[in-house]
Amino acid sequence: MNFLFAWRYFKSKKSTTAINIISWISVIAIAVGAAALILVLSVFNGFQNLVKSMYGDFYPDLRVMARTGKYMTLDSSQISRLHTIHEIKDLSLVIGEKALLTNGEYQSIAVLKGVDSNYDHVVHLARHIEQNGHYGLGVERAPQLVLGGGIASSIGADANSTIPLAVYLPNRNSNNKTDLQSAMNAYEIKEVGIFRIQEGFDNKYAFTNLAFLRYMVELPKNYYTEVAIAIKPEADLFRVQKKIQQQLGNKYLVETRFQQNQSLFTVMQMEKWIIYIILSIILIIAAFNMVGALTMLVLEKRKDIAILKALGASQKVIQKIFLTEGFLLAGLGGLMGMFIAFIVCVLQQKFHLLKLEGGTFVVDYYPVKMHILDFLLVGVTVFIVALLAAWVPARKAATKHFSLKS
Repeated sequence: MNFLFAWRYFKSKKSTTAINIISWISVIAIAVGAAALILVLSVFNGFQNLVKSMYGDFYPDLRVMARTGKYMTLDSSQISRLHTIHEIKDLSLVIGEKALLTNGEYQSIAVLKGVDSNYDHVVHLARHIEQNGHYGLGVERAPQLVLGGGIASSIGADANSTIPLAVYLPNRNSNNKTDLQSAMNAYEIKEVGIFRIQEGFDNKYAFTNLAFLRYMVELPKNYYTEVAIAIKPEADLFRVQKKIQQQLGNKYLVETRFQQNQSLFTVMQMEKWIIYIILSIILIIAAFNMVGALTMLVLEKRKDIAILKALGASQKVIQKIFLTEGFLLAGLGGLMGMFIAFIVCVLQQKFHLLKLEGGTFVVDYYPVKMHILDFLLVGVTVFIVALLAAWVPARKAATKHFSLKS
């Protein structure tokens, strides 16, 4: 028997009000579940994009480090070869060392980075300096300091203060590590700026000029801890990474800005998919309404099923009818949910309706970003849920014998 004829006959028979109500409850449950999935995925996308852009102001596009050990050597010819890679916009030479910063009786440990004058062209630290200060590094014998807001708060530093801080750095050439005076080199340094990007950075880093830090740790010429590299906007990040790796050789490790924060992005991805799995399970539970609705529909339509079988409809056709009914309910609910989620995301992007509490992040609202792949993923999820929910009632309708007298 033609499936289209059987389907038209089946749909011409009106269902009871109770079944219609349960069917609409199924549609609404699936719509809510689909909308929740889209919204959660969009919020995670928003946070990931925000973190990537925020970290882009602090971490360089690419970072070159020693594959083993803390320091690496780079001579002028190697640096010149890096400049020949046309995708590289700028690069900065960096020395990093743990330091003790003190302000009277207050003190804090920081990772002090000595950077050259190109550093602010590679990252955009200056964008995040508080208004009462400025980005400045000073020179070797008159160093200036830009420090994170967390460190500044812990030692009571003020960019407008006339009293310099004291910086203590390890003396690499000292043989007496138990005597503080001989094991550490000390110098007065003027703080000129305080940056605030994110708590993890603000509590850890401070910046000064490269020559001063080299002088303080008595590091030989051509010794560095890293090279920070910015690439041109149109350049492919991973292709440039490969070029630099080939240029310098395997003694050096070249990391992208994502690899520099691999643990963070891995955790964010794990959280995203764990929440997706949890919400998918909730969607499956919500689909039990659809199982009930279809089961009741089978019982109500048993005479019509018997008539269709008497007219020559196969079990496959009957099963296909109820599967189609399940897909219609789930499809309607899925489309409604996606539409609702789309509207909510647009409103959140334009009006920032949902606020973040606490004031500890760089924005005070939930960021959202919609991806077409998320909509496709939710569509596939709804399809699988519909198949699981409709399969048992459809098989029952196809295999069970119904009498015309029943």
